[in-house]
Amino acid sequence: MNEDIQERVKEIKRSFRLMMDGATSTSMRDKGLDYKLNWGASLLQLRTKAEELGKDYHLAIALWKEDIRECKILATMIMPAEEMLPEITDIWMQQTPNIEIAEQAAFNLYQYLDYASDKAFLWLSSSEELPQICGYHILSRLFIRKYEPNERDINEFIDQALAALQSSNPMLQKAAMQSMIHFAGLGLVYERLAQSAIRRIYMDFI
Repeated sequence: MNEDIQERVKEIKRSFRLMMDGATSTSMRDKGLDYKLNWGASLLQLRTKAEELGKDYHLAIALWKEDIRECKILATMIMPAEEMLPEITDIWMQQTPNIEIAEQAAFNLYQYLDYASDKAFLWLSSSEELPQICGYHILSRLFIRKYEPNERDINEFIDQALAALQSSNPMLQKAAMQSMIHFAGLGLVYERLAQSAIRRIYMDFI
């Protein structure tokens, strides 16, 4: 990391003091969102900061390395999607500490990657739940943007989603159901596929 980037990271970290919200930070900790450092900054504050910084690959890489909630979220906001290599995406997923960062990464960055659907389906088959949750969030955003999967991916998505809906993790269940709902929103054929699949596990389709 060159000196200019180091100084910019230090300045950004100092700016978080002005965004500090102790009550929000405590509430997150109580909900299990543990960070080495969490200033409790709102997403609106961080988006404003991201707009001020602009897209910057090297700064995003440096911010992600910091074990600070606000740094990691900012990194997902300023990383240029067209410069994010698949291997870097894998590293970031491995280093994702909790559901909040997984959701923010999917919303701010991963959904815009050229290979977004490939990563999403890969992570759906992960043995770990956090990549699965991130994968469903990516697909939800893609379905909202009218991405239509091919037949093989449809079958894969439905099979994985049904397994997730029967898991013991409520956050995984929620992410899978939201993704299924957005899948159904693609049109009548997709809605019927989703309804039929949900009935197979004796659940009601919302």
